[in-house]
Amino acid sequence: MSSVKPAFAIIGGSGLSRLQGLEVTRQEVVHTPFGETSAPLVHGLLGGKDLVFLARHGTAHTIPPHKVNYRANLWALRHIGIEQVVGVAAVGGIRHDMEPGSIAVPDQIVDYTWGRAHTFFEEGLTDVTHIDFTRPYCESLRTRLMDAAESTGLSIVKNGTYGATQGPRLETAMEINRMEEDGCDMVGMTGMPEAALARELELCYACCAVTANWAAGRSEGLIDMAVIEANLTEGMEKVRRLLTAFAQIAGTD
Repeated sequence: MSSVKPAFAIIGGSGLSRLQGLEVTRQEVVHTPFGETSAPLVHGLLGGKDLVFLARHGTAHTIPPHKVNYRANLWALRHIGIEQVVGVAAVGGIRHDMEPGSIAVPDQIVDYTWGRAHTFFEEGLTDVTHIDFTRPYCESLRTRLMDAAESTGLSIVKNGTYGATQGPRLETAMEINRMEEDGCDMVGMTGMPEAALARELELCYACCAVTANWAAGRSEGLIDMAVIEANLTEGMEKVRRLLTAFAQIAGTD
């Protein structure tokens, strides 16, 4: 078992329930004040660097976006000493350069979700707590992801606004039109409250978004789940290359 403190954690979304190339050293079950995590925390080595992996939707991908226990997941990572988190997420592309199979590192987010437990600051407070969420993602972590992409020759989209919807259904074409008018470049279902909860815990958090399909109304015909799976397979292979390179950078801190 490695005695080195893990440099960072990866939260894997659709298409990344397991991290290929991760040399697993142990699994850890963390009981939290907010219930159980989506899956055990998987400790391992990626490119020789220590990290922790957590499957957001469960090991068998059975937890829908609106049922993910985001609070337990983030609290558990912070509890074991993690300070940096990369959240990998499958998204639909809205902007012209967000074609299927592409990778983006968004810099803004718009929250359309509802009814999710979205804060740690609601019980037993001595005063009301507000976090600054002007820039929802950790800029230093975003920069290192982009540096890792460059080091591996991967072309990625270096900015964009993530629109977080409730799910689990996909959106209507008119909803996507509205989101585009709101400034959204991609649409996903897990970006919030994950990013805000990470900020409340003072975690350095960034998103690695993989385009699984064009958003509703942005291509001919209906959205085909078989096509989504094929695009995710292609996109997640790029993500694995990116994260392996990123581990080398994060591991030098």
